[in-house]
Amino acid sequence: MEKGKMLYEGKAKQVFATSDPDQVLVYYKDDATAFNGEKKGTINSKGVLNNAISTLFFELLEKDGVPTHFLKKIDDRGMLVKKLKIIPIEVIVRNIAAGSLAKRLGWEEGRALPQPVIEFCYKDDALGDPLINRYHALALEAATSRDMDYLEEAGLKINRILSDYLKDRQTILVDFKLEFGFHQGRILLGDEISPDTCRFWDEATREKLDKDRFRRDLGQVEEAYQEMYKRIKG
Repeated sequence: MEKGKMLYEGKAKQVFATSDPDQVLVYYKDDATAFNGEKKGTINSKGVLNNAISTLFFELLEKDGVPTHFLKKIDDRGMLVKKLKIIPIEVIVRNIAAGSLAKRLGWEEGRALPQPVIEFCYKDDALGDPLINRYHALALEAATSRDMDYLEEAGLKINRILSDYLKDRQTILVDFKLEFGFHQGRILLGDEISPDTCRFWDEATREKLDKDRFRRDLGQVEEAYQEMYKRIKG
């Protein structure tokens, strides 16, 4: 697939036009950021690993009836996807208290939640992607009530599928964020599913196998991403 004009460049990916106006090419970079871009760095081979991991997860979800933007992996860093009109709302699904949730509620990190918690954030870099609820989303006209119902239901379904899959691989899905968008009138899962967007812990040791190793200067970041790829691939 030949890359056309670059349409967008984000913190971790570039998006290019293709000869088909309904399809774009996503290129995964090695750049790493944290804390809304305040911390920046590079993780060797991150783009290659995230492309491979996201491919495996998108294929798994498609088989289980979750519609996604994924079409096919093109090469080590490239993925062909359906072009989406992104809904400016991040869907966060949490199974264990960690990160901002633990800090916000004064809980010790690692506290198991009695049921999954769904959170929404308004996608706006200038505002720091603030936490919102469905009433904010409606007031912002970022989504309809029906859209919000779908985002919540899809988030919980994806959580069940991924949690079960990872449990068989001795890995805890702590939490993760999702992005969705419209393609020909239908809401599809977009963006990526990787150690950049999920928290993964080893089931026995609770060792972190995700971008928290970069955020918290824990070291062995690339090794953690490689370990997750090996576990997911099986």
